[in-house]
Amino acid sequence: MRTSAASRILRYAAEASGLLGAIAVASVAASYLVIRDLPPIDSMRRFDGGSGVVLIAADGAPIPYEGRQVGAPVSLMDLPQHLIDAVLAIEDRNFYHHVGVNPLSVVRALIVNLREGDILQGGSTITQQLSKNLFLTPERTFRRKAQEAFLSLRLERQYTKAEILSLYLNTAYFGAGAYGVTAAAERYFAKRPSDLDLSESALLAGLLKAPTRYAPHLNPEAAEARGRRVLSAMVDAGYLDYFAAEAAAARMPTARARRARGAPYFADAARREAAAIFEANGLDGDSYQATTTLRPSVQAALRQGIDAGVALSHLDSGVEVAAVVLNTDGAVTAMIGGRDFQLSQFNRATHARRQPGSAFKPFIYLAAIEAGASPTDAISDRPLAIGAWRPSNYNDRYYGDVTLRAALAWSANAAAVRLQESVGRGAVRTAARRMGLDVPMTKGAALALGVDVVSPIELAAAYAPFINGGYRVDPYTIESLSDPFGRASYARPPPIFDQAASPRALALLRGMLEDVVAHGTGRAAAIDGVVVGGKTGTTQASRDAWFVGFARGRILAVWVGRDDNRPMKDVTGGGAPAIIWREAMRRILAAEERSAPLVMSARLSSGMAAAPMRAPRTPRRKPDGD
Repeated sequence: MRTSAASRILRYAAEASGLLGAIAVASVAASYLVIRDLPPIDSMRRFDGGSGVVLIAADGAPIPYEGRQVGAPVSLMDLPQHLIDAVLAIEDRNFYHHVGVNPLSVVRALIVNLREGDILQGGSTITQQLSKNLFLTPERTFRRKAQEAFLSLRLERQYTKAEILSLYLNTAYFGAGAYGVTAAAERYFAKRPSDLDLSESALLAGLLKAPTRYAPHLNPEAAEARGRRVLSAMVDAGYLDYFAAEAAAARMPTARARRARGAPYFADAARREAAAIFEANGLDGDSYQATTTLRPSVQAALRQGIDAGVALSHLDSGVEVAAVVLNTDGAVTAMIGGRDFQLSQFNRATHARRQPGSAFKPFIYLAAIEAGASPTDAISDRPLAIGAWRPSNYNDRYYGDVTLRAALAWSANAAAVRLQESVGRGAVRTAARRMGLDVPMTKGAALALGVDVVSPIELAAAYAPFINGGYRVDPYTIESLSDPFGRASYARPPPIFDQAASPRALALLRGMLEDVVAHGTGRAAAIDGVVVGGKTGTTQASRDAWFVGFARGRILAVWVGRDDNRPMKDVTGGGAPAIIWREAMRRILAAEERSAPLVMSARLSSGMAAAPMRAPRTPRRKPDGD
């Protein structure tokens, strides 16, 4: 009998052990199914709404991309306390007391969800919301909720509460395409986050639950009611007293979603440059913010100027326009790569390689002056032949014996070819390359007429030494990079000063280019009260037309042409491009006068601290020896 009882006890113990083992195995298997494909938490790929590296303009404003506007990262210290309190009160009152998951909230939500057979309540903490935003899909399943909990625990172990809350506020979606509190404050109130008042903060905090349902520009009544609910929650949590909440509720703001200031072609170029920087340093750049050189006021002025110039020039719809604005250190402050980004994403400012025509001629005259010539020297502008080639002037108009100054101002082809043959083609190519025109160049006599293809940004950069003291520049769009917490990871290193030509020669050329606008083919680019210099360019059959020039420390290159390289009717560099240039530059200078002055020489005079990462540098060809 005793043996039988002992056998039953052993059998029950074995069955219990087996059941516990099965439960343990099932738990391990379930855990594995949940966590097997979780991403590492240092790979924050979705913090920007899925658009890659976040771009920030020089003034701190986010640069929208394909309808998304991602805000610059901001630390908690730079936010008003009432904004932080509003978010905590309505989203996660126990944020500083849980480990990433709030067990009571989870149990309460689990009971409701099991009873209803669906995910109706989330019970999510701010850490869980951050986990979902950064790493997971928005699907509503038990598995995804379990993954969210695992990731939240990981985040809490690796980051401080301040870092988690800061990252959440910098990446959360606030509706109307705005990601992050900086973008939301800009989009709804045209303010920086630090300037938000209590009622504005309550309205923004209320958006986090359902950005579309409570969007103030779509549902103002629902948004106001939600804002009042946030203020009530702040009172309940002890962040605010009743009377302050009532006063804030009485002045609940009327917000509207302002249209983001777009610069799609610039954004395209900046993303490519950021990718090159990351590749050069062997880094994954998906979780970085990039502070760029874009100046929104200059970009808007360029856009308006192009629209006005196109209308005044009566360009037909099949003709494209590209333009780029540089500071004299190479910083790109504005860019237009085509007339309509929605119709064509091809960036002509950086990737269209077209013949510059006479816009190449300044490099011929520079080589001549460096060889000892003077702007007042005479040269023949009569028909000539070099072998079987007989270059002609525009409309077959020749000027006889003229000074070099006049020959450049009137864009006399015959004189330019003679000058080139006198100084030597190799000297011309060398001068052009020293100025920064690092492109393949023909060794034939047609070099003088600008037959070698360049992009607008390359040609603009090659004009920079005329006005920056004689230094060759590499155009750039990225100033610095930081991680999602705002910690600096890269700063553009100090520039390497390469002397392009002697200051005397460049000063003489600058005066000659000013004559082009004052008395020559570039008269349409003149701006009252402003010293303007530049050069027109027109290729055979008007397939390309250019004006590249400078005014008050700004370089602007304008190209006009067709993508299929068909001729344009009666379009020359002194026509549409010069008119567009004038209309754009006039507005750019006015915009700069209204805004804080831009100190171009900041990097040139003092430089920036050496960076842990390096920027890829364009290789230079050796000067020709012939």
